[in-house]
Amino acid sequence: MTGQFQLTEEQLAIQEVAQRFTADNITPHAGEWDQTSHFPVDVIKQSAELGFGAIYVSEEAGGIGLGRLEAALIMEAMAYGCPATSSFISIHNMAAWMIDRFGGDELKGRYLPELVTMEKIASYALTEPGSGSDAAGLKTGARLDGDHYVLNGTKQFISGAGFNDVYVTMVRTGEHKTKGITCLVIDKDTPGVSFGKPEKKLGWNASPTAQLIFEDARVPVANRVGPEGDGFRYAMMGLDGGRLNIGACSLGGAQRCLDEAVKYTKERQQFGQAIADFQNTQFMLADMATELEAARALLYLAAAKVTDNAPDKSKFSAMAKRLATDSGSNVVNNALQLFGGYGYLKEYPIERFWRDLRVHSILEGTNQVMRMIVGREMLRQ
Repeated sequence: MTGQFQLTEEQLAIQEVAQRFTADNITPHAGEWDQTSHFPVDVIKQSAELGFGAIYVSEEAGGIGLGRLEAALIMEAMAYGCPATSSFISIHNMAAWMIDRFGGDELKGRYLPELVTMEKIASYALTEPGSGSDAAGLKTGARLDGDHYVLNGTKQFISGAGFNDVYVTMVRTGEHKTKGITCLVIDKDTPGVSFGKPEKKLGWNASPTAQLIFEDARVPVANRVGPEGDGFRYAMMGLDGGRLNIGACSLGGAQRCLDEAVKYTKERQQFGQAIADFQNTQFMLADMATELEAARALLYLAAAKVTDNAPDKSKFSAMAKRLATDSGSNVVNNALQLFGGYGYLKEYPIERFWRDLRVHSILEGTNQVMRMIVGREMLRQ
């Protein structure tokens, strides 16, 4: 019998499938992808054969209709090989879920079949050059002209920009700060849509990031997700799940570095004994493992709350994202310390995870914003 805090047999089976896929297709190549800034589209598309292109898209729409905990298990397993690749799959899933959850039947029929199979890959576009944490401050304008919106503006830090086929984009259709935001699905080849050059980044080199630029781009009103003015609400609901996934990616990367550190300290000799025999090493490893398990427990609890649509789901997903990303980076940093000078070399995977996980405390809402959300919720009670 599974206890209250154990994964079910089905969840363990999903986790194992994701772990096996990662071990075969991601882990052996991730270092090279990072070095050459290679975007592994083929591997990402291959994951769709397991249903990972539509993890929480409903079964009626061709997805596998799983909950947020199952999604977190998949992201965590894949990030063990490459956090950038895992996070990218999370973004595609968030975009597909938005269309499935809030789009009309005609829109879903046009886009979901190819998104589910990942014949087409989706990006999510909210952030702008002048609005990061202040997401509702976005300025990209969409003016109604007959049966089209005419778009002007720029989106910043868009994963997959220039490579992906579909962009689920938040635009301004009205004056009201939050109720003036609308969600549109935009095709890559729409006239007036262009892309900035790929950004040179500290980490996440296996996932391209660029600006998405609109210059009098005409997007059919038929490509609107839900009613005009509901976009911000959708964006915030999407972020609850996105935060869990990015937290899960930190857990997976940190677990990999902890495992590597255990192995390395058992093999590495100093002063005539393995460094694993020193009490200092054991204390560091114990703290790393404890921190990781505590963050994982909170993240799984938050995932269950988001699946159940619990009233405190946003507070818990913010708490879980904050703790998992901070703890993940901390664990990787300590793993690098245990590797000593070798941890700093690109020959070993630790420095790559150290770079890749750093951005997780900024993405999907900075960890300072997570504290604001939690604090606000506490004071509202």
